[in-house]
Amino acid sequence: MSVAGLFAGIGGFELGLREAGFEAELFCDFIDASKAVLQVRFPGVDYRHDITRLRSLPAAIDIVCAGFPCQDLSQAGRTAGLDGERSGLIGEVFRLLSRRRVPTVIVENVPFMLQLNGGNAMRAIVDEFERRGYRWAYRVVDSYSFGLPQRRERVFLVASRVLDPSAVLLTDDAPLARSRSALGKLAHGFYWTEGLGGLGWAVDAVPTLKNGSTIGIPSPPAVLMPDGRLIKPSIRDVERLQGFDAGWTEPAKFVGRETVRWGLVGSAVSVPVAAWIGRRLKAPGSYRQDREYGFPEFGKAPRAARYDGKRRVAVDIGPDPLGIRPPPLVDFLSDHEGQQLLSIKATRGFLERTRRAKLRFEPGFIEAVEHHLVLQGGEIPPRAAPSQQELLAA
Repeated sequence: MSVAGLFAGIGGFELGLREAGFEAELFCDFIDASKAVLQVRFPGVDYRHDITRLRSLPAAIDIVCAGFPCQDLSQAGRTAGLDGERSGLIGEVFRLLSRRRVPTVIVENVPFMLQLNGGNAMRAIVDEFERRGYRWAYRVVDSYSFGLPQRRERVFLVASRVLDPSAVLLTDDAPLARSRSALGKLAHGFYWTEGLGGLGWAVDAVPTLKNGSTIGIPSPPAVLMPDGRLIKPSIRDVERLQGFDAGWTEPAKFVGRETVRWGLVGSAVSVPVAAWIGRRLKAPGSYRQDREYGFPEFGKAPRAARYDGKRRVAVDIGPDPLGIRPPPLVDFLSDHEGQQLLSIKATRGFLERTRRAKLRFEPGFIEAVEHHLVLQGGEIPPRAAPSQQELLAA
């Protein structure tokens, strides 16, 4: 079967589907660095730069993949929804599907789309599929469940006119327990998410890899190692955290700054997740209707749901299709030469934000960060004086 990758990035969808036996016939992405990677990793595949100028999809295409831009759908973005200048590009996918009803479509985006605009962003997407005669199923899936030490939840939606999408996305279920914090025994990944309102935190894993700033500044996670060091993983290990071979994005450095690679990886689809979907497209499973409950007419959309051609229902199923426990993060981070200690500037900046944030941290975490700063020769920023309420509570 032939695949068209729209908003293809560095080919995570297409690489996973290739592992399942599918072949890419068309790529479309407007980022030059993405083009550089795709043309090296998928030689000979037709490439288009601008989806708005793509008049129609080739007749041979069986599957469309669309990990459409999430800037307007992410919690940290402007929350403009489908009316946003970039996330509104999903409309171009529906324009192309109106010209030709491709048998199967796979869409991926951030879980925040389920609650954006009161859940109406997700409802708008499934409405468009239903208008074109597609059945659909979607589910929040965590890359951690595929043997990758990264906590990365994403919504995957399969819409099809030739098979039951529920038998693709909603059959495999192998709940996987997450490790509890154990400073000094396990590695812990972390970063600030937005302002002072959130901390990305993962035990024996890294939190969701990010695509960095709009001007190309990378946002790698930091990792508190069991021996007390604070490190930044190398780009090669970060590629592996998404299921790519180390060095997958090296061609990008020939068309821009080296740092652009971080954003490419942070935006990518995790390869093992795409491979699982591809295998299920070839060999669908057995869907269980006993997990269904009512799809809400208003409010946040459920984390998993389906439409069988007649009715929408929510589905009680977790984010772990395969339940493959990742190796310990300490063992996974194998590129020791590429690792860097977290700098004095970055460590001190992080601590200064913790002083202002109204968050709770794992016992011993802040002390570990301070210890790292002292060992690097930095000065610990002053702690905020306790409030009257805190003094009374003490």
